[in-house]
Amino acid sequence: MKLNARSFKNWLEADKIFNKLNNMYRYENSELIINHNQMKQKSIELLNRAIADELTAVHQYMYFHFHCDDQGYDLLANLFKRTAIEEMMHIEQLAERILFLKGEVEMKASEEVKKVQDVKAMLEMAVEMEASSARDYNMWANECSANADSVSKKLFETLVGDEERHGDQYDTEMENLIKFGDNYLALQSIERSKNMATGRPTV
Repeated sequence: MKLNARSFKNWLEADKIFNKLNNMYRYENSELIINHNQMKQKSIELLNRAIADELTAVHQYMYFHFHCDDQGYDLLANLFKRTAIEEMMHIEQLAERILFLKGEVEMKASEEVKKVQDVKAMLEMAVEMEASSARDYNMWANECSANADSVSKKLFETLVGDEERHGDQYDTEMENLIKFGDNYLALQSIERSKNMATGRPTV
């Protein structure tokens, strides 16, 4: 029997899954033995990977917030700050789940902050970050389900909804920027100046 490249790839993937399941489940004296500890460790690994990505998002969005605030773009500065706060809440939820599973919380960002100061580039990067997180969390929810960890699965599914909402907000601001151009940013600066002149708070 000959295998083409696609069939061979599918075979390797199936073999990988089989080996993974074989490590988690085994038979002894005709009884199914489940390696609960290994299944739990996989969930802890995925939850810590999510924390690393969320920490990267917090740092990156706060960096964007500082620069938008410095340039007088209050609407965008507020959006990045609000999203960073929500990502911090995600970290708390993920950490609580890890501790419940008797794991160690690894507070390490997955990437360094990228020094992006152009508003359009900021929004493009934010849209991609949220889309990437949503894809990862969908996959990790399925992995947790395969490991019989329905609570972690539900947590990841909830996070998917939040990341998709964040991505939609950034996408909307991107559309506004494309539609109105520099006027969109100029209006935010003008609004900042008006608020400062009347003594109203800005960001």
